[in-house]
Amino acid sequence: MSFVREITRNRQLYILAVPGMIFLAIFSYIPMLGHLIAFQRFQPVKGIWGSQWVGFDNFKFFFGGHDWLRVTFNTVYLNMLFLIFGIGIAIVLAIIVNEVRSALIKKLSQSFIFLPYFISWLVVSLMMLAFMSTEGLVNNLLKSAGIDGVNWYQSVHLWPFLLTLVYIWKFSGYYSIIFLAAIVGISSEYYESAKIDGATRFQQIVHITIPSIRSVIVVLMLLGVGRIFFGDFGMIYGIIGDNSILYPTTDVIDTYSFRALRQLGNFGMSSAVVLYQSMMGLVTILIFNRIAKKIDPDSSLF
Repeated sequence: MSFVREITRNRQLYILAVPGMIFLAIFSYIPMLGHLIAFQRFQPVKGIWGSQWVGFDNFKFFFGGHDWLRVTFNTVYLNMLFLIFGIGIAIVLAIIVNEVRSALIKKLSQSFIFLPYFISWLVVSLMMLAFMSTEGLVNNLLKSAGIDGVNWYQSVHLWPFLLTLVYIWKFSGYYSIIFLAAIVGISSEYYESAKIDGATRFQQIVHITIPSIRSVIVVLMLLGVGRIFFGDFGMIYGIIGDNSILYPTTDVIDTYSFRALRQLGNFGMSSAVVLYQSMMGLVTILIFNRIAKKIDPDSSLF
């Protein structure tokens, strides 16, 4: 009966939540049935219920080779770089924008740093090509300075660094807006008390601003950790494409799975890879959420 009373008392809120719940069910929960393909020799003509069940053969196909270690390491490594530097730079940007006193400049700054978020990866890949090709802008600048140009698209070990820079450029503005909203919500009384005690602006940032947004930082980190086994397919494939020279440092689980599906037509193996990603992501977020709960119970997701 308490459940019925809860629904009745907050019925307007639950009605507002219905469209979102329907969207979540259609696009997140119902597609989970597709994970059954991971245990089948799937044939589109026969469908899920008519295809032959093969147990864990699709997983053996993936884990039997040496590529799974490479693509898993690349996925986790790149996502760690994106997460640490992306959120770190976003915090710095949010603090800098918050320190701007002119309302006009503050609004223009927010719009400027947020703009890259809306640029598609296809456009970004064309921009990268214009900058990093053999006769691109960067090499022309290097040559004008008397430095030999670099063949960027064959320089394997430079690309984790380059992809991290691109990620920071595209997403740091988005995250900074979230942090800025949290900073604006901090009571001004804390800063006034700190001024009376003689604290500098830097000390106020270190001892008031950053601790006050710690819960937001932890939540965004946890959400990022939950996706740490999922590579950004649009980013990696859009910029790298099928350049096999760069696979040792840029090939992630998602691009590997896509190639398996495109070249071999193996739906089962691709689905097995996705299920592997999902399970690893679930385990990772449970572990890190438990750690966050021990450190600060208010910062955990659940």
